[in-house]
Amino acid sequence: MRRAYWGLLAAVSSPAWAADAPAAPASPPVNVEAIVMFLLFVALTLGITYWAAKRTHNATDFYAAGRGITGLQNGLAIAGDYMSAASFLGIAALVYVNGFYGLVYSVGWLVGWPIILFLIAERLRNLGKYTFADVAAFRLQGGPIRIMAALSSLIVVIFYLIGQMVGAGQLLHALVPQVGYMAAVIIVGVLMIIYVTFGGMKATTWVQIIKAGLLLGGATIMAVAVLAKFGFSFEALFAEAVKIHPKHDAIMHSFTPIGGKPNPLESISLGLTLMFGTAGLPHILMRFFTVGDAKAARSSVLFSTCFIGYFYILIFIIGFGAIVMVTGNPDFIDPVTHALRGGGNMPAVWLAQAVGGDLFLGFIAAVAFATILAVVSGLTLAGASAISHDFYANVWAKGRASEQTEVAVSKIATLGLGVIAVVLGIIFEKFNVAYIVGLTFSIAASSNFPVLVMAMFWKGLTTRGALAGGYAGLLGSVLLIIIGPTVWVKVLGNAAPIFPFDFPTIVTLPLAVFLAWVVSITDNSASAAREKDAFDDQYVRSQTGLGAEGAASH
Repeated sequence: MRRAYWGLLAAVSSPAWAADAPAAPASPPVNVEAIVMFLLFVALTLGITYWAAKRTHNATDFYAAGRGITGLQNGLAIAGDYMSAASFLGIAALVYVNGFYGLVYSVGWLVGWPIILFLIAERLRNLGKYTFADVAAFRLQGGPIRIMAALSSLIVVIFYLIGQMVGAGQLLHALVPQVGYMAAVIIVGVLMIIYVTFGGMKATTWVQIIKAGLLLGGATIMAVAVLAKFGFSFEALFAEAVKIHPKHDAIMHSFTPIGGKPNPLESISLGLTLMFGTAGLPHILMRFFTVGDAKAARSSVLFSTCFIGYFYILIFIIGFGAIVMVTGNPDFIDPVTHALRGGGNMPAVWLAQAVGGDLFLGFIAAVAFATILAVVSGLTLAGASAISHDFYANVWAKGRASEQTEVAVSKIATLGLGVIAVVLGIIFEKFNVAYIVGLTFSIAASSNFPVLVMAMFWKGLTTRGALAGGYAGLLGSVLLIIIGPTVWVKVLGNAAPIFPFDFPTIVTLPLAVFLAWVVSITDNSASAAREKDAFDDQYVRSQTGLGAEGAASH
């Protein structure tokens, strides 16, 4: 298949009526508005990077923005990290194709945030320094735990980057056909390297904040314009959508699985993936170290949950608006294939043109492109931190590396990750990258999440148990996705999958927890006894913040 899906939209099969269209016509007009908006955003973000570079003096500034980000600012930045192209383009396209049931992904993602708020945010901020591996290794053996955490983080980051890079190339090429796919991928790679290498977390945070504001503003305008067309009556909007959509009344049902047969276990597995995967994403967890204390960490989750929840309400309206205003509109349908121009993920973009003309289309296109730039910057910084802080500074150098050397290694790692992301983005242009997203969230839910939570809440966890559970979740996710429907059938062309589910979390998450428990309770070593005894000190710090890393002072 030649489609590259956005985020978790990649994990489902879209009906033929929304299939991707071929490339733009041979002599397409120049999308001046989109180009101008792209250039304005790039200029703004480069200016932010220059400003941030002048204020980045040490490792705390580079990794954690000096811990000087407020709860509101961090909430917006987290929302920016989360309101990716998957959320904006992907879920709007799911609603456009499937109606009400398309919201299953947004509900799953949103439900993950209370878990972070009540279980993770405060303890993570009090126990950690720069990465979530700091928390897992607080009382366990740092070397092996950090290697496992860095490995799972890098797999999540690199595979997540592939999907984002492929999406960026196809989006920019679809909106500005004069820019080739390869050139678009290279542009994104160069910009993300500049943001992270020179601006660090300060630049990445403020790029996310600005992008989140623009995206919330643009989506609000689109939703209000759609509702205004129907006298602000949801009933009228839904009635028109039911009349126009090929599935008619079926789009108002909530029980029709996306692209598959009804299967409660698969739905449960999808829910586990979305909820617990959110709480295990390294670039999300890293954001809680940018605030000054645990109170700000909690408030940032509260703010981000409000922003994200509001955004998903807007996406619901945008998806139904696209059904009414984009479906069948000859301006947005390819005259040869009779499919949606630019691919199945473009309903929100074409809706922008339908409600606001070329200028608003250029704005929304630039915002969509900005979402990718911001997300890949956060991902790259998380991956570089895993290499420089977890592996180099704490494993290779055994804690003896200077801050300057550690930051230098992080910048080199950023360059390396950027090159890898560009190369893989070009290589995967013609491939179905659906399995990549399932893999990233499944690993986050099956490896990072159980190890992190058990390390914080269970006194009995030992290093051997954490390694057994973490590697079981990591390797199990990879294996079961390979032999599952997405890869085994859709990519490799086999007749039937060995494992029946697209998302293996229903198996791998319990397996990881069980193995961590069994190995820990049977571990009678002296080191295991010391690790259990150290839990009380960890508990006091996690609750009070005594000894926690404070904000940098300049």
